[in-house]
Amino acid sequence: MISRPPRPLLWLGGLLAVYLGYPLLAFAVRVASGGQEGWNVPGLWPAVGVSVISSSASLLIGVITGVPLAYILARRNGRLSAAVGVLVQLPLALPPLITGIILIYVAGPYSFLGRLSGQRLTETIWGLIIAQSFVSIPFLVVVARSAFRSVDPALEEVAATLGHGPLARFLRVDVPGASDGIRTGMILMWLRAFGEFGTVVILAYHPYSLPVYVDNLFSSGPLSQAEAPTVLAFVVAVAAIALSTLRRLPQLGAGERRQARAQPVAPPTADAAPVAFDLTARAGEFSLRIAQPTASRRLAVVGPSGSGKSLTLRALAGVVGSAGSVRCGGIDFTHIDPERRRVGYVPQGYGLIPGRTVWEQIRFGLHADGARAAWWLERLELTSLAERLPHQLSGGQRQRVSLARALASDPRLLLLDEPFSALDAPVRARLQRELRALQRETGLTTVLVTHDPQEAAMLADDVLVIADGRVLQAGPVGDVFRHPASTQVASLLGLRNVGTGIITADGRHLQSGELRLAVAEAPRAGTQVLWSVPMEQVQVDPVPLAGGGAAIRPGTTAGVVLDLIDLGTCVEIVVALAGRLELTARSTAPAVTRAGDPCLVRIEPEAVRSWPVAVETGTPASAGQR
Repeated sequence: MISRPPRPLLWLGGLLAVYLGYPLLAFAVRVASGGQEGWNVPGLWPAVGVSVISSSASLLIGVITGVPLAYILARRNGRLSAAVGVLVQLPLALPPLITGIILIYVAGPYSFLGRLSGQRLTETIWGLIIAQSFVSIPFLVVVARSAFRSVDPALEEVAATLGHGPLARFLRVDVPGASDGIRTGMILMWLRAFGEFGTVVILAYHPYSLPVYVDNLFSSGPLSQAEAPTVLAFVVAVAAIALSTLRRLPQLGAGERRQARAQPVAPPTADAAPVAFDLTARAGEFSLRIAQPTASRRLAVVGPSGSGKSLTLRALAGVVGSAGSVRCGGIDFTHIDPERRRVGYVPQGYGLIPGRTVWEQIRFGLHADGARAAWWLERLELTSLAERLPHQLSGGQRQRVSLARALASDPRLLLLDEPFSALDAPVRARLQRELRALQRETGLTTVLVTHDPQEAAMLADDVLVIADGRVLQAGPVGDVFRHPASTQVASLLGLRNVGTGIITADGRHLQSGELRLAVAEAPRAGTQVLWSVPMEQVQVDPVPLAGGGAAIRPGTTAGVVLDLIDLGTCVEIVVALAGRLELTARSTAPAVTRAGDPCLVRIEPEAVRSWPVAVETGTPASAGQR
């Protein structure tokens, strides 16, 4: 339940409303009780016509020039953009009379434009348009710039991967996305131009605009004669403001969907197009250097936040500047613009375009076939949602819409950026199974970015583990998960009970800090190794009541229970060993029951796997790293 605003705020807001509304109410009462004078005074309707025409012409000039400028200022950061932004706002800060004097030097009788027009520019409607445009265009530019800044740049990137060029992206994504702000700016600009007096009276006194006409009436006749043009100005302002409440109508409806669904279409199949790449890219101060030299059909990129995972996908899609090479099947993407790569891209935020229905989203791709779009609409269970807008969808529904849109264009390569991270567990599991089925059924080449190792193992054949923009390990999923190259890789893959050690002189043990483990098979003595033990094969028992430490058998290590985590179907037991090492055991019937109790840990030699690795500089030998 939303609480009521504090009483002082209500008072202040009400006071302002009374202040703004009372003069209008008083004027309405005066007009209603007056003699309705001024309606037949010569020049009224021509003045209204002049103001409407000149204001509309100024608005047209502002839309053609001001909207693109606002977009550029919103997307560019730098000294030049900042200087232009200040220049645009200057007419807002200058008094109108001063602005008129400045314009005389540009459009006055003795300026270049004035001489070109026979020194009559200031006596035509063109002089009026120049004056009105100069003082009103900044309103449109300032408001539209803020609106463009609120449009997610990822929408442009998605549109590029769907085949739309720069101009199409501007007209079909950025302008609709900023439409509310642009519309508001247009209304403000038109009203400012319609009501401008100071600049107009200095630069272009003839023909009369409505404000100049009212000033003449006020100066030369009774106040009552100014009531009629004031009423007209009020009506025009209300009508203009009312236009800002109009909303866009749907472009496509159920009729097109039914027609598209009636067309026969076979389930999509993809040509074998494994992807390989060697990329260098930058984003601010962050640099990315990543390579997947072995072509892969299903690749997962795993790493912590800020490691460059999303930048990798954007570089593959071609929407961010990069160097190097990208090959998909027999096609070299390196010098191909993003709109011609035929890449399906599903960003983290799903990239749904505001104001477009689900059906319009799926049909938005330049190469999206209606029948194929209808097939994906039904395949991903979106038919009942076809007329909904993005804000009417849940997270899982948005994810499916984004996926359907990417697939409706029959992409050569599908790029997925954390597609399930924002979903609850049941929905995430179901959509993961759906994507796995799609990979199997269509043979689609995918590159998946995720921080979930289980998701990577489920949806990929090969994995890249990265950190700080560099590859830590690459290879088939099974090899990387079974033999991580370092404890850092093991930690990023979520592996437990992994540590570093050295094979002892007898060749049958490894020493990891103060922990000594028997191994069934080991490299030669003195070899630096990584080792791992499955949680299910770590046995944790309580210390016997009698005998204490004397009861510890060979191969058994003393420890202390740090935590017991009940997962419902099993219990995880975290144990601290000597030397600050930690191990995690998993059991359905744990023998220990309380944290803080001493315990005995036993690991059979057959459970220990070890493999040679390069010496890790500065990497701790903790088995409990995650």
